[in-house]
Parts: sequence; C-alpha cells; structure tokens
Amino acid sequence: MSENGLAEHFETFRPRLLAIAYRMLGSVSEAEDAVQDSWLRLARADASTIRGLEGWLITAVARVCLDVLRARRLRRGEADRLPEPLVVRDGPIDPEAAAILGEAIGLALLVVLDRLAPAERLAFVLHDIFAVPFDEIAAILGKTPAASRQLASRARRRVRGAPLPTGNLETQREVVAAFLAAAQGGDLARLLNLLDPDVVIRADLGPRGGRSEASGAQAIAEATLAYAQFTRYARQAIVNGTPGLVAARGGRPSAVMAFTVTNRRITEIDIIADPERLTHIALEGLDA
Repeated sequence: MSENGLAEHFETFRPRLLAIAYRMLGSVSEAEDAVQDSWLRLARADASTIRGLEGWLITAVARVCLDVLRARRLRRGEADRLPEPLVVRDGPIDPEAAAILGEAIGLALLVVLDRLAPAERLAFVLHDIFAVPFDEIAAILGKTPAASRQLASRARRRVRGAPLPTGNLETQREVVAAFLAAAQGGDLARLLNLLDPDVVIRADLGPRGGRSEASGAQAIAEATLAYAQFTRYARQAIVNGTPGLVAARGGRPSAVMAFTVTNRRITEIDIIADPERLTHIALEGLDA
C-alpha cells in the first residue's frame, strides 16, 4: 500500500482512535498527540505485515496512552488534576468533537476513571466502551485474557458508582440556564432549589491554586454568589456532551464549569480554571 493510501486509511480510523485516547487520558491535547504518535509508528512499520489495520492502530494508541498514564502517576501533582474539558458551542456539535465524544462522557465519570490504575483503565475503556476482545487487550498489557478480564471487572465496580446525568439534553440545559440566571441575579433561594442537598463541587485552579473539593447545597450556593465574577462573564456551552458554562474575559477562556444533572437537580460541579489546560478552547460560536 502506498503512503498516500495508508494515510487515507488512517484518516478513516482517526475518529475512533481519538475517542479511545480521550477516554484513556482525559485530555484533548494528549489524545491528539497519542493519535499522531500512532500515525508515526504506522509510517515506520512494514505495512505488508499488518493484517488488520484498525486493530493494529488501536493497539498502538493504547500502548502510547498506557505509557502516558504510567508516566503521569510518577509526576508529582499530576494525580490531582481534573480532566481536560472538551468544550463546544451550545448547539449542534461539529464532526470532530462528536467523534471524540461519541456518547457523552461527563467530567465526573472521567474523574472516576482517573482514579483507576493504568491497566484497569485500559481494560475498562477498550472492553466496556469499545468492545475490544480480552485476548487483544491481554496482548497490549502482556497479561492473560483472564487477568485482563479481572482488571476490567475491578474497574467496572468502581465506575458503577459514578453519577450519571438523567433527562434529555434540553432538560439538563434548562437546569444549567436556571443556575446561571440565579447566580447572576443573586438568588440564593433559587440556587438552593436547583442544587441537590449533597451536591459535590471540585475545582482545579492549576499548579498555583491547586485542587479543592466541597459538598453541600448551602455552602456551594453561598460560594457561587461570593464568586460572582465567574458567572458575570459566563456563557453556555456543551462540556463533554452535557450543558456547562465557560467564563471568558479579554477573548480568552478563564474557567469552565461542567454539571451533572440528575432528576433536575445538580449533583456534581467540576470547575477547571487552569489557564494552561484551557488554551485549546475556541470561544467563537459560544453563546454570549
């Protein structure tokens, strides 16, 4: 196969590879790098020896992601990061973003995935989300299919407790819009009505500010009003496939807020305000 033909075949698989890498790494930029690395490996390989190109590429991307996850765990402070959000305008999602998202994968679920060991995450993502057989996963991990199955099962038990949004996208959007209006209007009672009593909020302010976590509707509603500068410059967007908010000043995003809405109540909020991890967000097309 010629290099041009190989490149064309690679492009047909790129959306799936991006989707796998994003779920493995929780970072748009790192996912794109992993996919690009898989292309470089393919370009150096003897194409005549490759029997199934898609399987070969999935293996290549998975191994790159596994190396990244293992290296990440060794770096101080990396485990305290919130996942990098995927933000698009509040409306129809462009094809590339849709390819990465597939089914909506909220930041809250990515937070749970971040707590898994690298091998557990690989086994769960490849098998439970992308239906890769355990014998192929075993070859990537250098383990037996039975051991790989156990890794996925262990991960599945931990993921099962992750909060999941309920209701359709429009219902969730209405709740987030009401939250923004209440915050901008200083309406504490309305905020309390929108927040689940046991709501959890996580914030990642970057290397200087660190990461924090709090819970309870009263505390979070009061904090929302105290930090009114966020909502003053916020606009609605789609964050990881569900409604969220983006604050921007001076043409640059300053923070992203992702929501988990369950039974018309906000159960989890994730805030990413690390400037270095928001540079990939394009503000054009976001609602003002």
